[in-house]
This record gives sequence, C-alpha cells and structure tokens, in this order.
Amino acid sequence: MTRTKSEEFFHQKPENLNCAQSILKGFQQELNIPESRIAEFKAFGGGRAPNGICGALYAADILMKEQGKKTIEQKFNEKVGETLCLQIKKEAKASCKDCVAIADEILEKYI
Repeated sequence: MTRTKSEEFFHQKPENLNCAQSILKGFQQELNIPESRIAEFKAFGGGRAPNGICGALYAADILMKEQGKKTIEQKFNEKVGETLCLQIKKEAKASCKDCVAIADEILEKYI
C-alpha cells in the first residue's frame, strides 16, 4: 500500500488540515499517530508554531525527534531558504503546500 503524501491532506475537505496537521496525517499509518494528536497540532499552523517556525517543519521535526533522529531543519532550510513561516510567506520562497511537500519528502527519507 502506497502512503498518501502529506500535501494531499493540506486544506482538503472534510478535515481542512493545516500544514502541521497534514504532516502528521501523512505519516499516521506508519507511526501510529492517533487522530487526537493530529487535532492537537491545529494550534501550530499559520505561523503559530514555536518561535514562528514553519508548521510543516515543526511537525516533521517533532516526528524525527520521536524516532530518535536529529532535526531536519537544515535540510528544509537548504530547500526553502528559510525556516520561519512569516519570512517564507513574505519573501514568497514557497507556498504553504510546497512547504508541506518539502517537509514530507525530507521526513520520508529518515523515517
């Protein structure tokens, strides 16, 4: 069975998941992430992750650390050119959906 990429869940009905939630949903089956945990990450979309980090990056980073792996922040920064949500949006470095796709792609290599 092929895994559904995280970006396929981003702002799609019926859930309308944000960037952080979409990352968790994309890896839900593989990492046994409960729906309640995905719901908790509603607070981290739209630039509201700690220190203003991109929500997709924040969620991917959390999953990496839970797997005993190092952060993916450097790899994300290499691809996007920034890690802070507002800067990414302001400088039009990547769309939110692009950030979800990039975080998913990087995370998939390490999980």
